Amino acid sequence: MRVAPEGLPFIAGGLGILALLLALAAWLGGAWLWPALCWIPVTLWVPWFFRDPARSGPRGERLVLAAADGKVVSVVEVEELEFLRGPATRVSVFMNVFNVHVNRQPVDGTVEYRNYRAGKFVNATLEKASEDNEQMSIGIRSRRGALMVRQIAGLVARRIVTDAQVGDTVRQGERLGLIRFGSRVDTFVPPGIRVAVRPGDRTTAGVTVLAEWPS
Repeated sequence: MRVAPEGLPFIAGGLGILALLLALAAWLGGAWLWPALCWIPVTLWVPWFFRDPARSGPRGERLVLAAADGKVVSVVEVEELEFLRGPATRVSVFMNVFNVHVNRQPVDGTVEYRNYRAGKFVNATLEKASEDNEQMSIGIRSRRGALMVRQIAGLVARRIVTDAQVGDTVRQGERLGLIRFGSRVDTFVPPGIRVAVRPGDRTTAGVTVLAEWPS
């Protein structure tokens, strides 16, 4: 199983704690065996959380792919003033701690905007999280037009990783970054695009078609 490199220190830490608990159990007796047994699921869960599976799916300049695994919690019309600077449709996908947390690029294009904003860590399913929470936004211009992806920290997320810098060329389906331990990703698309998902749908990053530009 391939794992994201950001997970390696956590995996090593989990294994180290398990080894220490097992050593204490062997040295001091069975009272330490129960903590060791309870820690085993955590040790197994950490590499699973940081898994980075290979993804293949539909590709094409008309398609906007999901940037995150998770559940669509809202599809709303908004005014996006940072990059698109006008009306947009915002599709919000919430990732729980059991989802793959590696995010993927929705389109081929060039990164023209990148902005980090510190903020709160309220429940990422709430509407105000898109404005109030810690976040990183990147604006991408494709051959069909511009869109923006916003990675949003959640209640327990404390680290947003975004790979691309302004001026980088990105490829549809490749890694965009990662958010640790539960969070949300918003994709802002301009008017005239048909959104292909609705609240309650499940998405797979780099596979699910989120929206389509007209032919």
